[in-house]
Amino acid sequence: MTSGSLAPTDFVVTAVGSALPPDHPADAASPWFDHRAELGRGYRHLPPSCQYLLAAVERALAPDGIRDALLAVPEEERAVAVGTNHGVSGVHAEVDRATVSGEAHLISPAGVPYFSPNLLASRVAMEHGLKGFSLAVHSPRSAGLEALQEGLRALRSGRARWLLAGVTEAPVPEADKAAVHSSGRTEDGALALVVEDAAAVRARGGRALGRVRVRSVFLSPHTAGSASGTERARAALAAAFAGLGVVPPTDRRTRLIGDGSAVARAVAEVLTDPVPAGTGSLLAVREVADALVGAAGEHLVVTATGAGAITVARVVPEPARPAFPHLNPAGRNPI
Repeated sequence: MTSGSLAPTDFVVTAVGSALPPDHPADAASPWFDHRAELGRGYRHLPPSCQYLLAAVERALAPDGIRDALLAVPEEERAVAVGTNHGVSGVHAEVDRATVSGEAHLISPAGVPYFSPNLLASRVAMEHGLKGFSLAVHSPRSAGLEALQEGLRALRSGRARWLLAGVTEAPVPEADKAAVHSSGRTEDGALALVVEDAAAVRARGGRALGRVRVRSVFLSPHTAGSASGTERARAALAAAFAGLGVVPPTDRRTRLIGDGSAVARAVAEVLTDPVPAGTGSLLAVREVADALVGAAGEHLVVTATGAGAITVARVVPEPARPAFPHLNPAGRNPI
């Protein structure tokens, strides 16, 4: 795979949409997201993570030609894959409080179905007629990258021709924070990536941001903490790199996102110092989006978690890319 070239069987990212809080808000006490301004009427009872995701999808579909390309694909050939860890934690906390206090009748009938995090992907599918493949992924920290991986697999297998891959998170409720093993950095917001067949993009005269490929491998937490942990991590990474056509990885910019676990430490011995993971799965996809929109050259984005999952994304930006105002290299997204 040569950077910048598009083989006939390639799938390329053509749009990125984001709904992310600004890095330095002018007024930290004010809400950064207004669902009425972003989505209009009828969305008040959705959990914030669902509102973020729908707004990110709308922004991904906004550039010239993207929505038309979606509408040109039959509904049964459109796919959606969404990752989240804590996107509906607020709903869980609300239901728990109401049930314990004997006030379950106060729970919103419109909001309570989102007790199931799978409905975040389903809501996007319903809004945009994505009937070919619908998947929600919830693996700790790696759910966003794994959603992209599984969506791409659906494209390669012929189950779909158009993919919306997304990730969305919301702050962990105060009562649950002690149970979340992380750096304590709250993740809030959503990202959406549109992936299309490169031949179809060329045929309509469209432009690609680049390509992303993802591979996942497993390293036993017990093994990672043993004397052979580093070598076993090296072997696991070698398998992922081989599947991505990366030999060796040292000639590419690598961002490792780790959760402080034995697995993350073993991977760090092989690759580089990790960036501390946040509370959810947003950060890794944000790194991918940054690389597609604002960076030059190939990137590797790696997540390593205490559960044993190691997920590697290879990002190959196109040399000439359209401008997407939704996400700049610094990740700032004033709304």
